[in-house]
Amino acid sequence: MADPTVPPPPARARTTPEDGPAVARAELVARLEADGALGPGPVRDALLGLRREVLMPQAYVRRSKPDETPLRWDLLDWAVAADREELLGLLYGGQSVSVQHEGEPILGRVPGPRSGGSMTAMSSTVGMTAGLLQRLDLRPGQRVLDIGTGAGVSAAVACAVAGDAGVVTVDRNPHVTAAARERLAALGYRPTAATGDGQHGWPAQRAYDRTFVSYAVTRVPLAWPEQLAPGGLALATLSTSSPSWPGLAVIARTGAGRLEARVEAVELGHRPAHGGKQIFLNARFRKRIDAGAVDGESTHTTRTGPPPSGARGCGWRWTTSIPGWCGTGVPTAWSSVRPRAGPGSPPAPTAPEGGPSPPTGRGRSGRRSRKPPPAGRPPDPRPPTVCTSNPTKTSGSAPGRDRRSCPGP
Repeated sequence: MADPTVPPPPARARTTPEDGPAVARAELVARLEADGALGPGPVRDALLGLRREVLMPQAYVRRSKPDETPLRWDLLDWAVAADREELLGLLYGGQSVSVQHEGEPILGRVPGPRSGGSMTAMSSTVGMTAGLLQRLDLRPGQRVLDIGTGAGVSAAVACAVAGDAGVVTVDRNPHVTAAARERLAALGYRPTAATGDGQHGWPAQRAYDRTFVSYAVTRVPLAWPEQLAPGGLALATLSTSSPSWPGLAVIARTGAGRLEARVEAVELGHRPAHGGKQIFLNARFRKRIDAGAVDGESTHTTRTGPPPSGARGCGWRWTTSIPGWCGTGVPTAWSSVRPRAGPGSPPAPTAPEGGPSPPTGRGRSGRRSRKPPPAGRPPDPRPPTVCTSNPTKTSGSAPGRDRRSCPGP
């Protein structure tokens, strides 16, 4: 298994500096359309017009080999003629683009090599970002909260579609905020670019119609659903530290003010924020696994074949990652995630008879909410949250972290 914290080498755009960024943008959009990751609409139009070389005039390319330490990068600069061809391929290849090393100031940097440390800000893969932004159904005049500014791609698309007057983009790193503010202005957008802890949303301008979270969390902070306007929608990746399948939290507030939420099993999701724990298997350990020599254990053979490549699964325990749905007094509705059957897909596992209780946890009062009833007691009357087998494929991503298997039927 490859190190999930290291993105794959960027796909090279089939252009040259002479062709220009406009051709590169058109080719990127065409590839996304061919992959089924992008359809007609305002998000497509925004991506087609998004000058990524203005938004990310400097970006890092990794030079070190897999499992090599310390890690090595080069900071490429669009202003350097010798860098342009490689940077053009990096920006329009569709993969994640790293824009900050070790929390450094972004504006005024000197291009060149970097060694050690880690990347602390980046753009997500274009296909995944496009799919999520389309799902938000952005419209002119909406108030949009973009949590985790990064390179500013999602903020730029939100400004292009909804108008910059109602867009707020928040990042905890002031250098990221400063760079995004300047570069979005160079594109003609002037949203509110703020520095703060995204876990609190941005309460200065409450009642957002759309909330987009560009990093994975283990629990959805209560501030995010609380700051949704009636008819509002929020999307966030749920994950933990181990490399597995992520979940997508879909949170909506009805026109009557009622909160509804569900967790969907998805193939791809955002990475955890910088500083989050990430588990991966290094080359030495992978070799031990292949040799069947991990902790003195021998390998075991199973006659059970692997599931179809399109099968997706998540445990009902993911619902505990949306706090406030039980024991906090927030009016909510439970929503089961039902499988969409596809050719060759196995039956989606569901919760046991009677189903698990809705998530347990501590409400605002500190009192633990209800646990599943012991044997012999009547089952919880509320509808169980079940898992899903989701054949929908989103193009591009960082590997997910910890999508746990569903309990058996």
